[in-house]
Amino acid sequence: MSQKNVALKKVNWIICGIAVIIIIAGFILMAIGPSTTAEAGFQPDIFSARRIKVAPVICVIGFVLMVVGILYPSKTKKDQQAED
Repeated sequence: MSQKNVALKKVNWIICGIAVIIIIAGFILMAIGPSTTAEAGFQPDIFSARRIKVAPVICVIGFVLMVVGILYPSKTKKDQQAED
């Protein structure tokens, strides 16, 4: 497969990979810690600032970075020739 037929360049894939890692980190921050079960009773830690505020903001940053990674313009030969 020729490099000309690929929609995303290497820089786009790197940005998208970083975004996926950030999104996964946000979901992990939401998931770790005690949870409320019938046997354990109510755990007030489910309302901590880490789970309610920090982790969702990190996930949103990751999703925005994913959009940036997809839409990030790549320089083509035509763009480079126009600059010269």
